[in-house]
Amino acid sequence: MPEAESGARAELLAPVLQAVAAAGPNPVVLIDGPSGAGKSTLADALARQWPGSHTPQLVRMDDIYPGWDGLDAAIRHLRWHVLEPRRAGGVAAWQRYDWSANQRAEWHPLAEERPLIVEGCGTLAAAHEPLSDVRVWLAADDDLRKQRALDRDGEAFRTHWDQWQEEWAAYLTEEEPERRATVRVRAPATQTIDPQGIAGFAGLDWNP
Repeated sequence: MPEAESGARAELLAPVLQAVAAAGPNPVVLIDGPSGAGKSTLADALARQWPGSHTPQLVRMDDIYPGWDGLDAAIRHLRWHVLEPRRAGGVAAWQRYDWSANQRAEWHPLAEERPLIVEGCGTLAAAHEPLSDVRVWLAADDDLRKQRALDRDGEAFRTHWDQWQEEWAAYLTEEEPERRATVRVRAPATQTIDPQGIAGFAGLDWNP
């Protein structure tokens, strides 16, 4: 049994866990939201407290984007190589992008019998809605998330922030990802994300 999240973390994670438990024994969970909102932290907390008997597999879109202009390409990669094959009972796998070498690297197969969590910008694209079971949208104040993203990724992200934001804005317009969410979470500007859980999240909304 996983060690229980304490206090506010347990209370705030509960709607996500409730949605996962209601989705059946082997669901696909997608977590989307803007850069710096806390998607990775939320995914880690969910994986630790997973309610099923099988440990979920966790895929991060950051490992798939083929460079700073790779949002659309990563969305297609997720659909073609992971979500569609898995839904059809085929072989699902994702290919890591080596940012230091600026080229695609090794493939990572995914077990059909284990649940799947995918976190990162672009997961709630329209085509992914029928290929997933739980869809989480995580929002945050713009200034807060930019600072978090820069603190996390350093100067490399600072020089590409505007470029990434343009891609993100186009994605929001074309795909309307928040509309596709079954669970909504917001990180308030007055709090920080606890690296051990999701103590900084508030305003959860579950749509069964």
